[in-house]
Amino acid sequence: MNATLPDLLRLLVVPVLGWAAWRDVRTRRVPNRTWLPLAGLGVVLLVWDAWLVWTDGLVVDPRVLAPTPALFVFQVAFSLGLLVPLAYAFWWMGGFGGADAKALIVLAILFPTYPTYLVADMALPAIRPSLGVFALTILSNAVLVGLAYPLALAVRNALGGHIDKAMVIGRPIAAEAATEEYGRLLETPDGFTRRGLDLDALRMYLTWRGRSLSELRADPDAYRDPASLPDDPNDPGDGSIPPDGEGPIQQSEHDGTTQTDGGEFEDPWGAEAFFADIEHSAYGTTPTELREGLEVLAKGDTVWITPGIPFLVPMFGGLVVSLVAGDMLLWVLEAVGIGALG
Repeated sequence: MNATLPDLLRLLVVPVLGWAAWRDVRTRRVPNRTWLPLAGLGVVLLVWDAWLVWTDGLVVDPRVLAPTPALFVFQVAFSLGLLVPLAYAFWWMGGFGGADAKALIVLAILFPTYPTYLVADMALPAIRPSLGVFALTILSNAVLVGLAYPLALAVRNALGGHIDKAMVIGRPIAAEAATEEYGRLLETPDGFTRRGLDLDALRMYLTWRGRSLSELRADPDAYRDPASLPDDPNDPGDGSIPPDGEGPIQQSEHDGTTQTDGGEFEDPWGAEAFFADIEHSAYGTTPTELREGLEVLAKGDTVWITPGIPFLVPMFGGLVVSLVAGDMLLWVLEAVGIGALG
């Protein structure tokens, strides 16, 4: 493979992002220390590229036009000026997880311009627009890769006989297995919802009160009474799935009752007490969402969840596709007769 040394060093992001995507699927947690070295590398490579542009050192093959200083400045300004704030905005609005936003920021720093890799007699990426910002290509390819996931879910559910309005965004699981999954419920007692109980928040709640989901399902009437809350709750943790064999620390419960005159509990399931005690958000979950999710899990044998595949997965796929094929959106537009390659 023939390429400039900065472009070769940029390939280090491929195994790192692949590992981060795998870890995000398995644990929904990616250490912050993953991103800072890559961001630092990107800054160094940007300075190196700037020197090469101004000294005509970026030409690696006559078939690929090296950027002029003006084009290089435009691509860097566009990548950092648009994609970095965009990543932060998506995170702030809840569209991205923290790792997703940090990964996009790192890619914006590492890949403002198109790299060039000569493999045999081919110049990769194969499809490159003349004014292209490579980080934007990675993002658009990631969206295209991500579209395959709901299609795969729909096919899987259809083959299993699970025909439902949620079949393109979720899948059914045994209710008692909800604590072994990452994602969000797609049900409330009133039916389908796109924003049901976050399963990380569920694990936090169960850890806090020192009870398992199977215990709550076995006697929901007893645990619906906030008098059953522990006198000294546990630290709720972060909601991650614990290692095999580790369950919630058991806690003693209050005595007495907290029913109103009408026979209804003032705080069913102790949801408000939970949030008041932890004094911070549980992934944006509200007391109402927690109560509704517990009602669904207490009564049903099967529930629908959306796995919520982290965007790091299609982002990794988009990076690989971009490095080899280039701008697939440009190819799609050309295939349907809109636009032209180049």
